[in-house]
Amino acid sequence: MRRKEFGVEDWQEIEQFMSEMTFGILGTIGEDGYPNLKALNFVYADGAIYAHGSKVGEKISDLGRNPLVTFAIAKEYALIPSYFTEPVYACPATAFFKSVVIKGKAVLVEDLEEKAKALGVFMEKLQPEGGYEPFSLENRGYVSQIRGVAVIRIDVEDLSAKFKFGQNMKGAKREAVVNGLENRGKELDEETVRLMKLYCPAHREG
Repeated sequence: MRRKEFGVEDWQEIEQFMSEMTFGILGTIGEDGYPNLKALNFVYADGAIYAHGSKVGEKISDLGRNPLVTFAIAKEYALIPSYFTEPVYACPATAFFKSVVIKGKAVLVEDLEEKAKALGVFMEKLQPEGGYEPFSLENRGYVSQIRGVAVIRIDVEDLSAKFKFGQNMKGAKREAVVNGLENRGKELDEETVRLMKLYCPAHREG
């Protein structure tokens, strides 16, 4: 059961998270009936998820049989050790993270303009420093490359987001975790504390 205090309904926050992330997991239904999972780069644009790759292979075959897919994006911010709040038992050990799970239908994009636009968004996201000619059908050097690559669009039918940052913690326990993160000082600990204060009602009320 998904705990409601971790659920996120602010679409702007969800879009911001998806725009920051570059990798996700695509779930398709294999020929044997088992789910197939593929890690791949993605972009979110115009209300859809886009991915690209070879025109042949397992995921293309899967989508040809069944276009229904699940796509998951996640980022772990901090592992919270049990001893932050409990000196003896391991049970309080947990992790703080953001995740988005999407269900939808995958479409192989055939329109060259849409393919060029999607690939352009990919480059802007993954290579923001430039160093290349922008994708354009007017650039003949790109036309064959655009034709030769598969671009998959996932039309979103259902989306759920979970941002877990101690919203269920109260009082001394929550403060112990904040202090533990501030003293530990790992790469994302400072950002995790900021997000705890952003998402935890007790912090907002205090």
